[in-house]
Amino acid sequence: MSLFSRRQALGLFGAMGLTTSWAISSAQAISNGDNLPEFQGIETWLNGQPLTTQKLKGNVVAVQFWTLGCINCQRTLPSIVSLNQKYADKGLVIVGVHTPEFSYERDINNIKDALKKHGITYPVAVDNGFQTWRAYQNEYWPHLFLADKKGRLRYDHIGEGAYKETDQMVQKLLAEV
Repeated sequence: MSLFSRRQALGLFGAMGLTTSWAISSAQAISNGDNLPEFQGIETWLNGQPLTTQKLKGNVVAVQFWTLGCINCQRTLPSIVSLNQKYADKGLVIVGVHTPEFSYERDINNIKDALKKHGITYPVAVDNGFQTWRAYQNEYWPHLFLADKKGRLRYDHIGEGAYKETDQMVQKLLAEV
C-alpha cells in the first residue's frame, strides 16, 4: 500500500469532482460577488511593477497560484501563457502568484529561471510569506481565480484541466460591459 502525497491526493479529489470546505466557501464568494482579495506581503514583483486590485479594475483579471517545483503547476502554465497571448491585448491581465512549497522555490533566481523556461511574460508576485495565499484562503497549487472588470470574483479552478471552460469564461468576462 502506498501513501498519497498532499498534491496527489488533491489532484485525485479534483479529478473525482470532490469539494473541500474551501471550494464551498469559494463558490459562496463567487455567488456573493465578493471582490478579488488584495495582494499582500509581496516580496518582489517580476515582469512588471507592483499591482493592486484597484489598479486592475476595468480589466478581466486571472490570478494563478503556482510554484515552480509543482508538476501540476508546470502542466497548467502553457494554458495560462496561451491565455495571456490570446487575450492580453483585449483586456485580460494575468497575475501569477508564486508561493513556494519547498525552500529552493523561495530563491528568486530559481523563479526567474522558471519564468524563462515556461515563457511567462505576465507579472508574477513572489509570495514567500504566504500573505496573499492566506488573503485568498488558498490551500492548493495550482489554483486559478478569475475576476470581472469590476473586480468581482466570478470563477475559480483548482488543479489541472478545465482549459476550455476557463478560456470560455475569459471570453465571457471580456465581452461583458
